[in-house]
Amino acid sequence: MTNAFQTAVSRTVPHRQRLTAIDRLADADEHVALQTIVLTGGLDGRYRRRALDRLADCGAREALETLANDGTIERTLRRRARRRLQ
Repeated sequence: MTNAFQTAVSRTVPHRQRLTAIDRLADADEHVALQTIVLTGGLDGRYRRRALDRLADCGAREALETLANDGTIERTLRRRARRRLQ
């Protein structure tokens, strides 16, 4: 994974830097990295939601469809993915 991904998931990095890293992943169309962030249990929900929203901003419909139907993630994230597909 990229340096931006590592920054986004690192607990030692300040909040704003983590959000910026997620935005950089989206700007680079790193859909797999963003999807991995959404799927990462134990990661603060703010970052998971940001990654999901940025997937939608990128037009990553396939990733959103996968997340919307993934029973391993929280129901709220699945619903959010479904809403972002509409």
